[in-house]
Amino acid sequence: MGMTDPRGISPSVLIVDDEHDIRELLVLTLGRMGLRTDTAATVAMARAQLSQGHYDLCLTDMRLPDGTGLDVIAEIAAHHPDTPVAMITAFGNVDAAVEALKAGAFDFVSKPVDLAVVRDLVKHALDLNQRRRDGLGKIRADAGLGRLSGDSPAMQSLRETIAKVARSQAPISISGESGVGKELVARTIHAEGGRAAGPFVPVNCGAIPTELMESEFFGHKKGSFTGATVDKAGLFQAADGGTLFLDEIAELPLPMQVKLLRAIQEKSIRPVGAPAEIPVDVRILSATHKDLAAQVAEGRFRHDLYYRINVIELRVPPLRERGDDLPILAQTILARLASAQQRNPPALSEPALAALRGYRFPGNVRELENILERALALADGDLIEVADLRLPTGAAEAERPATPFAARDPRTMNPRESATSALPSYIEEIERAQIQQALVENRYNKTRAASALGITFRALRYKLKKLGIE
Repeated sequence: MGMTDPRGISPSVLIVDDEHDIRELLVLTLGRMGLRTDTAATVAMARAQLSQGHYDLCLTDMRLPDGTGLDVIAEIAAHHPDTPVAMITAFGNVDAAVEALKAGAFDFVSKPVDLAVVRDLVKHALDLNQRRRDGLGKIRADAGLGRLSGDSPAMQSLRETIAKVARSQAPISISGESGVGKELVARTIHAEGGRAAGPFVPVNCGAIPTELMESEFFGHKKGSFTGATVDKAGLFQAADGGTLFLDEIAELPLPMQVKLLRAIQEKSIRPVGAPAEIPVDVRILSATHKDLAAQVAEGRFRHDLYYRINVIELRVPPLRERGDDLPILAQTILARLASAQQRNPPALSEPALAALRGYRFPGNVRELENILERALALADGDLIEVADLRLPTGAAEAERPATPFAARDPRTMNPRESATSALPSYIEEIERAQIQQALVENRYNKTRAASALGITFRALRYKLKKLGIE
């Protein structure tokens, strides 16, 4: 049965390949699907065709007489950003496929061309196009590249890369320190891509008990285990037609990594207790603050899963690498927080802004948000002062992060101060800094923070009370 859009017009596809037989084969195949097709044998011909009309999809070969398929992708990205592109590559040429995906290709198919794969790819691209048109107006207003504030070179480069990779369906691995905004990047990729009208389902892999992982990811049937009183859909089914964001993927145990790899490869899942597999259509985005390559080398993460999810790697820069982004970022956060409280956004005094500039922000943007939220509650009127920020003592010494409390060093104190009282105070400041950093890095999960510090939860609770840390 033919494919038509709501206006009753058959979608159109541009086929770019210098091999006459492949062009004819694709024209015949797509024609049987009810699609209109045009062909081009060179980059120049493709540019001419693109300038004369709109296409719902472009299929291009990698090697062309006057250039490459990357030139076609660049042309479409610059002048026809709503047209998805799929690359035809030589069999086994993974590097070319990855390069195409990084440049903004939607997907790729290898030669010799498998017509069943082509049909699935085309149908998928056109379905996503329709979903994108249906949901565009509802989504772009509060999600997208505009939420990634900052004009530093690092952020400009990040936004440019996101704009390219969002159009593809390739799995993306997002790396970066705790608190840099990896989930925001994932949400932006989703909002800028063809799946924007579909669901975005985030999951913290480190927060799911091991014994419940298979049921959480794939769902279960009633009666499949004790406590399974009803059928339950899993995260893959919840994300069907959209994006599944696997945060802290390095925390997955090895047995679950095997099951996840199969689900990604087969594009199907089997709920616990189900007799058959269920097809699912999800794009996988993942993130971790750990070095996944090192985890693979140490045998803690499967190399085959690593290569499957790491087709494109996206690094989110820490706040300390973002130069002059701090003022606009702080202003944006304060405006959002104040709006939620229905009050006027306060301003930062010059000394307060200087104090923030001098701080290293081990917890990155998340820590900045926490500091500003606290300051908003403490500030008198519409001006935030240094005291309202409650930054750790000595935090302004940006170039000395290893000894953030050097100002309390007994060797630098007034000689009249008692050494016996100075030393405990100095130790307390160091202890306070370590606990605050552990809390930030573990998203204020006290159980995990205690584990990271190597102490019991009870001991941590005692120290929090003793040091007056909320």
